[in-house]
Amino acid sequence: MAQPFLARLRARHPEARIDALGPPWVAPVLRRMPEVDEVIEADFRHGALELGRRFRLARALRARGYDCAFVLPNSWKSALAPFLAAIPERIGYTGEARYGLLNRRHRARGAPMAEHYAALADSLGEPAAAPLPKTVLRADPARASATAARFGIRGDYGVLCPGAEYGPAKRWPYFAELAPRLALPAVLIGSAKDADACAGIAALDLCGKTTLDEAIDLIAGARFVVANDSGLMHVAAALDRPLVAIFGSSSPVHTPPRSARARVLWRSLECSPCFARVCPLGHLRCLREITVEQVLEALRVLEGGPLPDFRQQ
Repeated sequence: MAQPFLARLRARHPEARIDALGPPWVAPVLRRMPEVDEVIEADFRHGALELGRRFRLARALRARGYDCAFVLPNSWKSALAPFLAAIPERIGYTGEARYGLLNRRHRARGAPMAEHYAALADSLGEPAAAPLPKTVLRADPARASATAARFGIRGDYGVLCPGAEYGPAKRWPYFAELAPRLALPAVLIGSAKDADACAGIAALDLCGKTTLDEAIDLIAGARFVVANDSGLMHVAAALDRPLVAIFGSSSPVHTPPRSARARVLWRSLECSPCFARVCPLGHLRCLREITVEQVLEALRVLEGGPLPDFRQQ
């Protein structure tokens, strides 16, 4: 969601050095963004101030001599290190009352997330014309093939991403019914937290068994991807893989897969989007009313016709 911001920044300042600071779990994605020169990892515990460590980070940032820092998260803590590092321009949304910590504050306008972040780049010049830059992650086909071989995968395969860390209101319940209908072998990708969502699916289960780099490689080499609204969905879109993206409690208007090769399935019920982790009404209609046949048909459209040998029930 933030890469169009980086692409816009790079286009306006082609000679600038752009470094990205983030937690280790997101570093592999940042390293695949062509706009980023270096990734600086900072692993702070969620909800913890860890002031001493933030002071040390600030000293390291000050030594690098940055002219400007863009703070994308809304939290007060995320703006602390750039402030302590005395970076001259500190730009971001007001968020958690970050008066003083940021000296160029923007007011959020409720725009879709990609536009929300990209608007921060407008603070350094005239507003950019739409559309936003395309989201692209770098992938090496030889590396993708080597990663697949390391996990015993040969030939064409599809990737299924049944998890969504946000909660069950974003997890489509029919992946187990979908997998046997596919002619291609299915590979399950996700974190260890997705083990329950992957249970009982007739596929190669790699949930929690890959690094994020390996997961990106496997998605890059897949013939198609079916995913819930999740980080891996956005990875598949940025890798330009044929993608069926399934939305439940969240909104494809707010966080769409930014790819012309993606097809979104969303019921848009009277109670949608509720953005709840668990269905507050108990029926989960937004996901249960998306059928296996609809997913298969979306895959056929993506392939430009019937995918060969879809298995019939």
